[in-house]
Amino acid sequence: MATWLSDLEVDRLERVLAARPDAVSPPEPRSFGELADRLQRPASVALVLPGLALPDLQVAEALAALGPVPCAALADLLDVTGTESTRGLDAALEALADRALVWPDGEGLLRMAAPLRQAWDSPLGLDAPLTRLLADTTSEELRRMLVALGIPSPGTTKKHRLTALLEHHSDPERVAAVIASAPSSTRNLLERRASHQGEQAQSQAHLIMFRTTSADSEPGARWALERGLLVQDRYSGHGSTRMPAEVALALRGAGWHAPFEPVPPLVRTASVTSAEVDREAAAAATAFAAHAASVLATCSAAPPVLLKSGGVGARELSRISKAAQCDDIVVRLVLETAYDAGLLARDGDRVAATDGYDTWAEREPAEQLTALLHTWRTLPLTPAQARDEDGKLLPALAGTPPCGGCLQAREGLLAAAAELPAHRGVHSPAELGPLVAWHRPLTEQLPQDTTPFATAIREAELLGVVARGCLSPIGAALRADDAEAAETLAAACERLLPVATRAARFGADLTAVATGTPSARLAALLDTVADKEVGGTASVWRFSPTTVRRALDTGRTADAIAADLSAVAVGALPQPLLYLINDSARTHGRVRIAPAACVIHGEEAALLAELVTHRKLADLGLRVLAPTVLVSRTPLDKTLAVLRAAGYAPVAERADGTVRVEKTRRRRAAAPVPVPPPLPGQRQRSVPTVTPMTVDLSTLAARLRAAPPTLPAPDPFGTGVPYGTDTEEIVAAYAKNLAYSDVRQLAHAVDVGTAVTVEYVAASGNRTVRILSDLVLDPPYLYAWCHLRDDERVFTLSRIHGIMPG
Repeated sequence: MATWLSDLEVDRLERVLAARPDAVSPPEPRSFGELADRLQRPASVALVLPGLALPDLQVAEALAALGPVPCAALADLLDVTGTESTRGLDAALEALADRALVWPDGEGLLRMAAPLRQAWDSPLGLDAPLTRLLADTTSEELRRMLVALGIPSPGTTKKHRLTALLEHHSDPERVAAVIASAPSSTRNLLERRASHQGEQAQSQAHLIMFRTTSADSEPGARWALERGLLVQDRYSGHGSTRMPAEVALALRGAGWHAPFEPVPPLVRTASVTSAEVDREAAAAATAFAAHAASVLATCSAAPPVLLKSGGVGARELSRISKAAQCDDIVVRLVLETAYDAGLLARDGDRVAATDGYDTWAEREPAEQLTALLHTWRTLPLTPAQARDEDGKLLPALAGTPPCGGCLQAREGLLAAAAELPAHRGVHSPAELGPLVAWHRPLTEQLPQDTTPFATAIREAELLGVVARGCLSPIGAALRADDAEAAETLAAACERLLPVATRAARFGADLTAVATGTPSARLAALLDTVADKEVGGTASVWRFSPTTVRRALDTGRTADAIAADLSAVAVGALPQPLLYLINDSARTHGRVRIAPAACVIHGEEAALLAELVTHRKLADLGLRVLAPTVLVSRTPLDKTLAVLRAAGYAPVAERADGTVRVEKTRRRRAAAPVPVPPPLPGQRQRSVPTVTPMTVDLSTLAARLRAAPPTLPAPDPFGTGVPYGTDTEEIVAAYAKNLAYSDVRQLAHAVDVGTAVTVEYVAASGNRTVRILSDLVLDPPYLYAWCHLRDDERVFTLSRIHGIMPG
């Protein structure tokens, strides 16, 4: 058990410290004490702890509870008896020593870095040892404790009295005898405190509750305080009491031991061969390399748009997933690793490919995968995390803070898979979760994981790191931590992944099939001329008239397309494909479309030819389409003005070919609208005097005879007043936001043809006031001339909120 102690020399400790995150140059001359002083750094310990396995943490916690003790005392507390547990304790001490967290002193005691002791508020549910709790006790108080215990005082100094008390309390049998003679209330209090601390070893809330209890309020506490079984806390300010660790251990009895799990949990395994692992790892890695090439090619052609809050949202992820024909988890994994590898970068509101991507795309699949694997190994996040603790969907590339737990989960997974028996793999990948938890117990699990570390395990499977429930050659190379690790990983990928496919098989069914990962040139050629239907270990493209036309639109000819496809074909191109290319080329370009802002035409071809050659009209960009037809790249009104300024007399036409009559619209104020009579209960408003209209009696009689025999339905506001006209009834049915008086004003303006002022709420929510004239009612819309915009506009009746005279 003590073999590791002799190996821990000053030189070795210095090397360990140099590898720590807070490493500095060692002082000269070197000494063990000087080097040990450098261990007192909380930040460094906080970085080291997450990388410890469960037995390492359990040994460290036990040592933190006991204080400096010999190895034998530590082994007794952990119940280390068998060979397996002894080997586990040695391994744990070795791991702690490698990180310079625990070391032996010259007296044969195990000591630990002070920040490591502070990592637990109450290790093993125990309070501080008696030495620390009695540090501020006076010599007289110690004398009274010895008298109450019936122990003769060895001297008059505090040191002698404290030593005698420590010797007594360190003997569990003597402590048990004292407690047996205590009053029942004291025994109940002490037993409850000891058991409670054991059950709530990690609960800070319960410890705080303990220490705010007044000593005088606990029955039996005074008797225990007089004998040092409880110690008054002089600094809490609440008169609370604390139980020394020696007393708590004596109450728990000789049969109680600290938890210690030196071996990983048992999992079900099955026999696997190296060939089976290689095949599955090769298939997974090949598929991921092909998907990565498709995803990044899609991002290169159409860079994904970032959300305003940052990151690539669900809509863009779905688009990329559909275009690359892979799952969302693969898209997230590729985007995060490629971004960290420098293949993608933010470009304004998008994520675009970089120059590094162009170089990456030209490499072999093994080299492409190696670059992404290196990034995944050190990525400070879990790329496949899609939901937060509330179940809300997370964007990709959101710039989340670095996650040390994600790195440790990956490290724990590699360690767990590596320590499986040779030629054995777990029955189900989910069974790796408990092993990862044993290797990295301080690593937090993702909220979306239904089983422990399911997301990290799934990522490893997709990358070919884990295959058939065990570590693949790729995973073993990733776990290696030496100077040749990069070369080992590249060699493993090169051995498992095939070279890029540079040829395709063309079928008579107008398809092209490329097995493995197509090269960048082959994929770019087929993407131009065909649509990709299937991706992965084998990719399939399908030709159609639309896809061939798309290639012809790039300026290529039918012969050039056929020649390029023949260069990458296995054998000759099938006749149906050649017929498709030639037929598409014959119909391509039979109809041409030219950009034009306006068209100029006339009956005199000589006049139009003169316009084209006129030097003052060169800026119009005139072009001859026919002897009597020209097109201009300048809008109609400006073309018209330039021609007139040059001395010509053109006229403008409407879209239907009729001559546009140009009239100057003179602005006039609208006549006041007569206010309708008030409703019952309303006050009459004062309005300007309106000149009465002269009505012909015969016309009035004809209108009366044509009126319906029954009155219109009452208004919708329940006043019982009938509508005056059909227009009022129609307006009231659609203008729900208008009062009845406003309905009558608007209906009167429509019938008479006068102007009105309306308060209108647009679809954007903006509230405006408009003067309208030339009203035409077409429910649910109102067509009118808007004086604000000086144009005819359409208004929705339901968005009109008020009517005033024009």
